This record gives sequence, C-alpha cells and structure tokens, in this order.
Amino acid sequence: MEKAHDILIRSQLFGGLPEEHITEIEKIAVNKYYNKGDVIFCDGDEGSGFYLVAAGGVSVYKLSPEGKEQILHIVKEGETIGAAPVFSGKSFPANAIAISKSHLLFFERGKFIRLITGKPDLTMNILALLSARLREFTIQVENLSLKEIPGRLASYLLYLSQEQGNRDLVKLNISKVQLANFLGTGPESLSRALGNMKNKKLIEEDGANIRLLDYTLLGELAERGKTAH
Repeated sequence: MEKAHDILIRSQLFGGLPEEHITEIEKIAVNKYYNKGDVIFCDGDEGSGFYLVAAGGVSVYKLSPEGKEQILHIVKEGETIGAAPVFSGKSFPANAIAISKSHLLFFERGKFIRLITGKPDLTMNILALLSARLREFTIQVENLSLKEIPGRLASYLLYLSQEQGNRDLVKLNISKVQLANFLGTGPESLSRALGNMKNKKLIEEDGANIRLLDYTLLGELAERGKTAH
C-alpha cells in the first residue's frame, strides 16, 4: 500500500507544499477503504471533513425528486471530495459513491482548519481548488442547459483531451451509463451521438479508448452544436 506521504505530495491540493507542511498534514490523515458501490456520504450529511482519493474513483451525484441520477463530478486519484462544505460549515450538497475499489484519506474539519491557520501557501491552494471546481460546474451547467447532446459529448471529449494531455486519443474513465448520466441524457441518445460522430469520421472507438480524428470539427461541434459540413 502506498504511503500517505507520497499520496499527498502528488495530490492536486497539497502538491508543491513544503515538506514540513506535508508531514503535518500526514499526521491528521485517516485511511478509509471502500468497495465498488459503497456510499461515502449522502446529500444532507454533515460536512464533518473532506476526502482525498488515494486510489480508485468516486462519483459525486444528485438525485432528482423522481430518482433520476445526475453525475456532477467523477473524482479521480489525487483529487478531493467535499472541500467546500468543510469551509462553509454546511452539509454535503450531493451524494458520493465509490465507482471502484478505493482508498481515500479523510481529514476532519476541526483538525484541518487548525492546521492551516497561518499557512498562506496551503490556503491559496484551497482557494485555487475551489475556484477550479466552480468553473467546472459553470461549464457543466452551460453544457446541460444550452447545448444538444452532440455538443455536450464533443465538449466532454475535448475536456478529457486537455485533462489527459493528448489531442489524438482519450480514455473514458467512467462507464457509458455514467457518461450518459453526466451529460444529462440516456444511454440510447449517447449511443446515437457516438454513432453519428463515427459516421462523420470525427472519432473512432476502441472500447474505453476514443481516437479524436478531427480536433477542429469537434471544437466546432462543441461550440455551435454542429459542424460546418
């Protein structure tokens, strides 16, 4: 099992901090282990602390009154869950479940706030993280409210391309059902959108891998909801 110290150094929130800060943070980290499908927290639970994904992955989602699932974020290794409620003193605003066997580090709210008091480097990292998360949700709301399914899908593929640092090939880190939920549609509509993209020679599919054949036209589809031809 990987040591908490090494996990912290590579993480989005704590990476780049001085060694003495990492050592202090490690002391208050609590190991938590989950199997696929295990609930980490529920919408409305007290925001008693936040989590860092050390291994595996977590789906953060909301449920509509009718029980329909809308995925808000897929949290991967090195990313955090539940940071905003910790600093607002409020409850968790969504649900979180493990999408694979996962190892998380848990940081209790009171201990963490006492630890970061007087540490501007760490405080700035937290502000940057929360700002990035807000930007992601803003983009997601825009995609769901203003774009048709093909435009949402193209936007997501381009987002993955930027995140994974590869303009030619992206790897889906969630199932097709989860991707459909994330895009606010159903599996059949997602399948049709993927099929249309393949017919137009915009992408090729090989399991979880999707090759981006025309980055420019995908950009047009993401921006305007249609391609020039």
